[in-house]
Amino acid sequence: MQIADFPVPESPAARGALEMAQTYQSPAITAHALRSWLWAEAFARVDGIDDVDHELLYVAAVLHDVGTAIEYDNHTLSYEHAGGHVAVALTAGAGWPASRRARVLEVIVRHNWPSVDRTMDAEGYLLEAATGLDISGARPDDLPESYRREVIAAHPRGALAVEFSACIADQAARKPATAARRLHEGGIARKLAENPLELLG
Repeated sequence: MQIADFPVPESPAARGALEMAQTYQSPAITAHALRSWLWAEAFARVDGIDDVDHELLYVAAVLHDVGTAIEYDNHTLSYEHAGGHVAVALTAGAGWPASRRARVLEVIVRHNWPSVDRTMDAEGYLLEAATGLDISGARPDDLPESYRREVIAAHPRGALAVEFSACIADQAARKPATAARRLHEGGIARKLAENPLELLG
């Protein structure tokens, strides 16, 4: 398994998602987003999930935290709902039908669920598993070490632990009814600091 196994979708939506991420997100958050996409694709292979909308998964992964950016930080909605609506707007401009735009919102929102039923939502399951690995260190040994090292080398973790911990603490304080509070109270700062991926670079 290697990064070259998973080509970036060549579409206006995919290109637009990456441009938005790089414009509005910090380098650490954007690297996290790209790692999350690569972990998600890898988990699809490991878990034997073949029926994946790869373009939708890429757009959702790249934009799943854009709701934390100042420009898109909604004062009432959770950051995952806010980011999901950003993805809806982007994909509307790319010509996606309403049903598929609704799916990108669902996948982004569900990445913050404690778990997602793979039979209900394959892409949501994959993004939740991927972010679970990149943030909390879940299932690291399910992916080959050589692949994990290649992904980290291509998209270094940088200041993710400090930056994202602070972001979630802020979101939890301002929006205590959202998933950010559960993540904060669940020890996300400790999980990020102790994530075994941190040892890979």
